[in-house]
Amino acid sequence: MSTDVEIRAGIELPAARENIELQTDDGLTLVGELAMPEHGEPVATMVTLHPLPTAGGFMDSHILRKAAARLPALADIAVLRFNFRGVTSPRGTSDGSFGEGVDEQHDLAAAMRFASERGLPNPWLVGWSFGTEVALKYGLQHPVVGAVLLSPPLHRTKDDELSAWAGSGKRLVAVIPELDDFLRPEEARQRFASVPEVEFVAVEDGRHLWVGEQQTRRVLTEIVERLNPAVLPLPTTWPADNLA
Repeated sequence: MSTDVEIRAGIELPAARENIELQTDDGLTLVGELAMPEHGEPVATMVTLHPLPTAGGFMDSHILRKAAARLPALADIAVLRFNFRGVTSPRGTSDGSFGEGVDEQHDLAAAMRFASERGLPNPWLVGWSFGTEVALKYGLQHPVVGAVLLSPPLHRTKDDELSAWAGSGKRLVAVIPELDDFLRPEEARQRFASVPEVEFVAVEDGRHLWVGEQQTRRVLTEIVERLNPAVLPLPTTWPADNLA
């Protein structure tokens, strides 16, 4: 008889995983990974944008790594992760150097081009911290369903770049930790007021880095609620004899 194991950090569920390279318009090669459902086609796609490279952010930042480890199996979601320019992870190092959130627009464009070439359906941008700035500043240039913003600091995003999402027809989901280091719910509501249709989620006891299994599950649930709500609630266990 198979026993079930609790899905926690370090558990990688079955998926079709492929190391990929992205080519930017300014001549760089970025390293990444595409994780797809092991069986059948995905119903939606996460194009992930990781936290600040100069503060240790990379494609394996834990929420993004756990999304790739779990959501292809639990939610039929394709997860595309990559290192921004100049960033190193166990997957390798992307060409170039940190672009202050400006040159990274080319990295986003390369990821979206890859998603289009592969025919990945219903792409959403999922940015975390610095990654939310890239999503907000440049996401409207691409055919995305919308963007999920995890812990957006709104340091680099100009007011007009944010307000441009109003009436764009693209969904915008702001997931704001109650105890965030940079932007807490009260101030965030004021900053996002220029986008009346924003889906605003204030997470009680949430923190910028979303540490711990409870916060991880909350964040992944908020993502899946937009990309494939029919599968909720997400399972918390998995058969031990069917692990990756």
